[in-house]
Amino acid sequence: MLPSKSSSQTNGRMQAHTRWDHRIAGRFLLVLCLILGPLGMEGGRADDFVRTEDVIYGRRPGVALTLDVFQPSKTNGYGLAFMVSGGWFSSHESINPAFLKPFLDRGYTVFAVVHGSQPKYIVTEITEDIHRSIRFIRHNAAHYGIAADHLGILGASAGGHLSLTMGVHGGPGPQDDKDPVNRESSAVQAVACFFPPTDFLNYGKPGEDAVGVGILANFKPAFGPRSDTPEGRQALGREISPIYHITTNLPPTLILHGDADTLVPIQQSQTFAAKAETVGAQVQLVVRAGEGHAIWKGFDKDLGFMADWFDRHLRGLPPK
Repeated sequence: MLPSKSSSQTNGRMQAHTRWDHRIAGRFLLVLCLILGPLGMEGGRADDFVRTEDVIYGRRPGVALTLDVFQPSKTNGYGLAFMVSGGWFSSHESINPAFLKPFLDRGYTVFAVVHGSQPKYIVTEITEDIHRSIRFIRHNAAHYGIAADHLGILGASAGGHLSLTMGVHGGPGPQDDKDPVNRESSAVQAVACFFPPTDFLNYGKPGEDAVGVGILANFKPAFGPRSDTPEGRQALGREISPIYHITTNLPPTLILHGDADTLVPIQQSQTFAAKAETVGAQVQLVVRAGEGHAIWKGFDKDLGFMADWFDRHLRGLPPK
């Protein structure tokens, strides 16, 4: 049966929307490659680290989930998981060693995690991928020469959201699982991120729904069919917003956010930090005046600031 003219037009709009959404979702990752590339690799040498590409950390039906491992020539014995994610879209081609250089220079082994991308996979499924990646890293810690009980996580934008999600949700796996990797804990011991969404139900102001609508309407495929109704958005928004799951177990967390960000309002980080303070959790919010949802001047130095954070909270080094 041939589709009617109206359904053809609808399908065409949906396809065009998806193509446009992919461009928006990947833009941040592309900017990282273009701008941080020349900044970060000055003075770098090819033998500063060994890169192992496409290590399979899990599978979905017909799909392999992969990460790249960056092992510095002088390791400090600690590992970081970097979330390769912009708009919950992830691509192996977007992994940029320049972004990781400040951490490699300190001796961290970095695992660049590529997750299942929207629109094929939605945020709740992507979160499962990240749990799996942390469990895989922990299970193989001895192989990579890192401490299994001191793992850090970092990311920006959607990658920041996923980092905070592991901060609030990471924990023991089911001990009756047949796969020993799944029995490992997905908990992380330190978090650092740039401009993360934290509360999709109060997005920029109280009561502002952004579960695939409003400011984030262009990212609706990432939220799936539960975002089709107000009731579904309320339930899903609470489920996937890190702010509703803060406890005293939240690991030390660093957030950097520009106060001119129009895609992820600074309010998202401010309310998260305030909520963490009420339960005694340690969250440091650093506000960059006049900066938006982009790579700002001094961004490479802020990566070094993140490395300092991990030095203190993973390695136990004194503040610089």
